[in-house]
Amino acid sequence: MSGNEDYGCCTVEELRTLMEYRSAEAREKIDTDYSGIEGLCQKLKTDPSNGLSTSRDELDRRRAVFGANEIPPHPPKSFLQLVWEALQSAIVSLALSFYRPPDDGTASADESEHDTGWIEGVAILISVVVVVLVTALNDYTKERQFRGLQAKIETEHMFAVIRGGDQIQIVVNELVVGDIAQIKYGDLLPSDGILIQSNDLKIDESSLTGESDLIRKSPEHDPMLLSGTHVMEGSGKMLVTGVGVNSQTGIIMTLLGAAKTAVEEERKAAKREVRLRRSIAYSVSYDGVGKERIEKQMNETKGCLRVPKLTNHLFIAFPLLTQRLALEEETEVEEKNLVNISIFQSLLHQGRRIQQWRRCRRFRERRRQEGRRRRGGGQERTLCSSGQAHSVGHPDWLRWFVCGRLHCPDPCDPLLHLENAIQGAAFSLADFQHFINFLIIGVTVLVVAVPEGLPLAVTLSLAYSVKKMMHDNNLVRHLDACETMGNATSICSDKTGTLTTNRMTVVQSYINEVHYKETPKYEKLDANTRDLICNLISINSSFASQVLPPTQAGEQMTQLGNKTECGLLGFVLGLGQSYQEIRDKNPEESLFKVYTFNSVRKSMSTVINIQTPSGSGFRLFSKGASEIILKKCKWFLGKNGKLAKFSSKDCDRLVKDVIEPMASHGLRTIALAYKDYVPGNAQENQINFAGEVDWDNEDAVVNDLTAICIVHCRNPRSGPS
Repeated sequence: MSGNEDYGCCTVEELRTLMEYRSAEAREKIDTDYSGIEGLCQKLKTDPSNGLSTSRDELDRRRAVFGANEIPPHPPKSFLQLVWEALQSAIVSLALSFYRPPDDGTASADESEHDTGWIEGVAILISVVVVVLVTALNDYTKERQFRGLQAKIETEHMFAVIRGGDQIQIVVNELVVGDIAQIKYGDLLPSDGILIQSNDLKIDESSLTGESDLIRKSPEHDPMLLSGTHVMEGSGKMLVTGVGVNSQTGIIMTLLGAAKTAVEEERKAAKREVRLRRSIAYSVSYDGVGKERIEKQMNETKGCLRVPKLTNHLFIAFPLLTQRLALEEETEVEEKNLVNISIFQSLLHQGRRIQQWRRCRRFRERRRQEGRRRRGGGQERTLCSSGQAHSVGHPDWLRWFVCGRLHCPDPCDPLLHLENAIQGAAFSLADFQHFINFLIIGVTVLVVAVPEGLPLAVTLSLAYSVKKMMHDNNLVRHLDACETMGNATSICSDKTGTLTTNRMTVVQSYINEVHYKETPKYEKLDANTRDLICNLISINSSFASQVLPPTQAGEQMTQLGNKTECGLLGFVLGLGQSYQEIRDKNPEESLFKVYTFNSVRKSMSTVINIQTPSGSGFRLFSKGASEIILKKCKWFLGKNGKLAKFSSKDCDRLVKDVIEPMASHGLRTIALAYKDYVPGNAQENQINFAGEVDWDNEDAVVNDLTAICIVHCRNPRSGPS
């Protein structure tokens, strides 16, 4: 049985086509072809409540059929490619264009410059080679480090899924088609999926569509979730239907890569065609019939020219070269002055020109006098000068390069001074000055001709510093950021998770007008109050937030999801109760209405169904910033859980005596409140409703609340106190 038959004949192409639908059309497509989302789950062999099994064979089979949640990266550039790119640098091109061919038949104004003129030219050439190699090596190393960092980031990106009935955290690369994923506020969706259940879910799809408006998602109206989008509000569960290259992000990346590859191939083919045309143009005479035949064959074999094969080139070049040989026997080919200029000869010539204007007249005259005295007069000097004029094109330039001089020794030649010193001759101060002079000129040429040589040391030192900072978990992606930070006078840092451990814990509480410095005993609290606290914290929170017991003795409990909610769940555990049992009695699918937390509300509220003596009603749980919640409260549970009015004076007193002192100690204060909707007879803190409640009118719903308690959470500082 094939893989597609194992999963209800659902193929990758079918799921990709399904994810192209939007809004009501998507829901209609799912209902028509799969009999609803439940039918699609059955075809994909997954359970909407318990998810996939944890069997490794089953997960591997799904990856083989539907693909893995990975997008293959673009292959890195080789070292030779980086060297070629470094050669294209404007600075290096400027340094190479600095040289020009030697003058024809013109002797240098100073014959003594002849034997040492190659030094600066070779120094420039060596500088260019060093800078190109170092630049390419730095780029190669940086590319490898960046890819390693990217792989590290991908392995640290975790996502919550349900497998085997348990919610677990896995790496996004391990997601497979058929997984039931938990999504919440702040998540970046790593795959395509179909929404199964949602609570006031809003998605930012600007990364795909460019629209900045948030898109409200629901299983009834718009269940399609796309990879690369952000969850801005709410929570929910989705069925994964597209991973890796089959997701929307993967499809876009694949198309961009294919387009880029096609453009590069077309550009390379055009360059090969131009290069071949030029080579043939230089090899064949464009006279008479020959030109017409060339153009005819070039047009007829245009397609072959774009194929990078040597046989195609020879197929065109061979008959053209044969025709050239035949034409050369009958007619005289016009003589062309083709000059093959050696780069080394240009370096030698330019080196002499640099030394001519850099040396002062006084030292030049002294060297000339010494040269005349040693050579025996002006006639010998004329011969040497004549030899120098023709030495550039003469094969003896190789011996000139190796020995540093030809037949006429130059008193300014550093090799001559070194030879004299080795043979036992006196090493004078003038000799030392000569070496210093050449050293200064070499450094000057390096800085002037190749300015990259000077910042090279800065780049290496910054790279070393960044590497040391990496060991301290301080990542600096761009080297120039170090220079920018040198001018910083103030640093604004996020407190949560940066200066603190991002691990919230309830350390104090204010319940029934009693201020507890520690977690109170469950038995000592009022029965109604303690039940309201446990139910509110367990239900009015993201079900993706969990507190797991430690795996080893001495370790702390693991907090998954929103840290503030995890701190509250830890408070329930501290009271000796199980929040998971309360959630099992009130599953996420049974929640009637959820007003999710956002920066505007600064609170979260959940509506559930309750049974009252007079019939079915509703209970609203609300939690949030104490200054926000208390302003919406009209009642509070006082001593021994008795109901009491909560006036503005009581609110001010509570803020002054409880909230402000705790906030001054770095504690985060969170207020808990509730409100009941009952049919028929209602108590003074309950709302009597007949008919439908306008749940969209949030201001009216989340109002006239009854305050339960205030808890104080602490986020410990990171590092030593």
